Amino acid sequence: MVRTRRIWVTAAAVLALAGGVSGTTAHAQQAPAAAVAAADGKLPPGWHIDQGRSASQLVWRSGRRVPMGDARVEFRSDGRLLGVPKPERDGHTFRLGLDGARAGALKNLQVWGGGRRLDTRPAASVPSVAARPPAPLPANPVDPGRPGPYGTKTGSYRLASVRLPGFSVPVEMQAVVVAPTGVSVARPLALFLHGRHATCYAPHGGSDDASGAWPCPAGTLPVPSHRGYLRDQQLLASQGYVTVSISANGINGQDWQAEDGGAQARSSLIRLHLAHWADWARNPRLAPPIVRRAPRADLSRVLLIGHSRGGEGVNRAALDSLYPPPAGQDGYHGRVRWHISGTVLIGPTVFGQNPVPDVPSLTVLPGCDGDVSDLQGEVYVDGTRAVSRGRALHSAVYVIGADHNFFNSQWTPGQAQAPAEDDFYDDPDHPDAVCSPRAATRLTADQQHRAGSAYIAAAARLFVAGDDKVRPLLDGSGRRAPSADPARVLAHAVGANRGAGFLPDGGMTVTGGRLCSAVDPDPAVACLGEGATGLSPHFAQWETGRETGRHAVALRWTSAGSPTRVRVARPVSLSGAAALALRIFVPPNSQGTGLDVSVTDSRGRRATLGRLRVDGLPGSDRTASYWARELRVPLTAAHRAGIDLRSVTSLALTPRSGSGRAWLMDAWGWRPGTPAVRAAELPRVDVGRLTVDEGDSGVRTYHVPVRVSGRGSGQVRVYVVDPATGTAKDRLVTVRPGGHGIDVPVEVRGNTRFGTDVPYDVLVKAVHGAVVGSYRGGLTVHDDDPAPTVTVTPVADKVTEGSALKWRISLSEAADTDIGALFVPVPVGSGGTELSTKDVDPGWLADASGARPDPERPLSQVDGLYLWLDVPAGQTGLDVSLPTVRDQVEEPAESVTFQQADDDGRPLPGGLVLTGTVTDAS
Repeated sequence: MVRTRRIWVTAAAVLALAGGVSGTTAHAQQAPAAAVAAADGKLPPGWHIDQGRSASQLVWRSGRRVPMGDARVEFRSDGRLLGVPKPERDGHTFRLGLDGARAGALKNLQVWGGGRRLDTRPAASVPSVAARPPAPLPANPVDPGRPGPYGTKTGSYRLASVRLPGFSVPVEMQAVVVAPTGVSVARPLALFLHGRHATCYAPHGGSDDASGAWPCPAGTLPVPSHRGYLRDQQLLASQGYVTVSISANGINGQDWQAEDGGAQARSSLIRLHLAHWADWARNPRLAPPIVRRAPRADLSRVLLIGHSRGGEGVNRAALDSLYPPPAGQDGYHGRVRWHISGTVLIGPTVFGQNPVPDVPSLTVLPGCDGDVSDLQGEVYVDGTRAVSRGRALHSAVYVIGADHNFFNSQWTPGQAQAPAEDDFYDDPDHPDAVCSPRAATRLTADQQHRAGSAYIAAAARLFVAGDDKVRPLLDGSGRRAPSADPARVLAHAVGANRGAGFLPDGGMTVTGGRLCSAVDPDPAVACLGEGATGLSPHFAQWETGRETGRHAVALRWTSAGSPTRVRVARPVSLSGAAALALRIFVPPNSQGTGLDVSVTDSRGRRATLGRLRVDGLPGSDRTASYWARELRVPLTAAHRAGIDLRSVTSLALTPRSGSGRAWLMDAWGWRPGTPAVRAAELPRVDVGRLTVDEGDSGVRTYHVPVRVSGRGSGQVRVYVVDPATGTAKDRLVTVRPGGHGIDVPVEVRGNTRFGTDVPYDVLVKAVHGAVVGSYRGGLTVHDDDPAPTVTVTPVADKVTEGSALKWRISLSEAADTDIGALFVPVPVGSGGTELSTKDVDPGWLADASGARPDPERPLSQVDGLYLWLDVPAGQTGLDVSLPTVRDQVEEPAESVTFQQADDDGRPLPGGLVLTGTVTDAS
């Protein structure tokens, strides 16, 4: 058995770590492996390289269980994304194939998920006396959180399971329906999709017995995540909506293998359910009993509600309903017989960062989210700017004190059938100032769920029913829904009746401040830079370490009266607007920052519009509280000053406090109202993945498969990742159906040397006039050469004590990757005396196994003693030594045998063998 690895080690090093730890199933068993020295030494505790599978794997084992959640677990090296590991069922172990990674690449290894470190315990929160709820906003005259006039009925249906592309196991078609009673006309449909959570649980077990298996093993039951929104469904049903919440455990149990985290699969599942509802609306006799007893669903008015990865799924379903995906990637191939009026995204993931621009959306951001902690869902607002017509309202509401799980009652302790927990980890000895259960800002589960219900209902009333009276709850007008009390819910938005604006990404110059980058490894360029306490949802990181075209304006001042001026490349028209709406934020827990706002027109006339007071959100070093409030100043002063609002060239912010910091996301001409939305005809880009054999000779050029469909032309940004360094180069590309704007050629040089598969990854993001479905793909070059033969030759296999046993490991030919083999000590033959722990160098023993010489025992009885013998790439051999010690004890000749082992550390019959004998020096 020959194993390859991609991490450089010193040829003379022979290192090992403790043996495997059994998991809950055979698949979750951690194979023994060697601790590897990277360029800066050994891998950190909890990390090792597993050479026992078809390709080398970087393995991290957490000391405490990592609950199955929605944030994507990521391995990073020196801040660079290595990849997304496969989770084992034990909840502790994560594995990442190292194809393409090279020598010296593993430095400063870290595990991240949703913007937070997973491989270290959270540091004690920095106390803050300012962590208190803001004053309640004025009440909105219309409160959508109050129950409607209808009674409700509840039932379920289960249909035949379906197969989805890329998944080996069928996915269930199961749902719970809550519908109004006493209604004879067709009613709008609201469909809920839960997020990624444990799929199975033991009825009498604890959280450690929950797993992500699918189908559920014997003795366990499916977690009924789809039944976690019954209260939300009941509220909507009382207001006249037919509601259905669908199950997606089959996707959750398999989405680790999907390049997009399962977004396309969830979209397919949603549209498969909608197709059935369209059939049932046409022919009710075919419907399940609960559907027959419900009012007929009006498929021209559909609201999609998704939680976490379900949020990304409903965004993709809205996209796919307007711009069809490639048939080979899709699980639904019928006609679109429905219209998506809007989406609600609760604590969503946004791995692709490509929101659908022309479907109204509400994104709920939980201020104490311990799963998707970076609140990356803000991209569903920010990422729509200038992509299309800008008429759809895209709103974000920040719910202070809400966690991720409690929006779903089946993920809430004390309410769930399966084990559940608060996803925000809190150390009782160092309670978080904002999110500790006893903090004044933290919501109870019932308070949080009630607030969620109210704002879901607000989105339904605005997006589906077209009731503009609830818009002030969502568009940053500073109103609250009393039914959500005592929750403090803040809102901002883009789109709708906002006109032209000042966009940092749209070409501008800044004086007195700086145009900063949302994602950049250089603190001098990055928006938050050094000294920030916590995270900003606006600057959530994507897959690249640096992004082009994502900016904000950063202000820092040490005295009042120092303006920051923003000048646009082309004059902005504020004509017809009632106010200038600015999205701006200051550091968390700060209060009373004063900023004067002024504008200048193309004739040089200037007017001060008014003064803003900006307060920071309650925040700690563990929250994403650098979030923009929407603040407005009327344009009355501009009219009085004779400003030509059709041609405004600059915006100035002048601080009136002594010192401080602020960040401007954008500014827009605003007027009330919610316009009708019609989706633009746009080109759609989907990146595929092609796998090709390396070949034995010659140079072949392949092209990454990219599909452009739809109509029109638009611009996208294409990132090509270097497989050797992990860095990405980008370019702006114009795309149109039938065009060749995205052409990524890859030259493949054939050879006959054994190596690794090499991925050439390509990422795409929409910029203007286009949408992106499958954002990630590329070309993988499969190495098709046989591995070299490994042999062992004794160099010094008979020595006196105090000398070192030596062997030479040789390859039949050099390889383009490291080649190694795992060896374990086995008892010597009958009648022989085995080398013991006191016969070898204690430092070698500690390095190889972590063991101590006492009590004395044969080497074959030392737990965790393994030898990983590694021949670096390009070399054909190495020498391995086992140092012995000289003692004063008379003893017979002693022997040692190391035998090649399989993945589980069991000796391989017929495998390579290292043998040696040590005689007494006296």
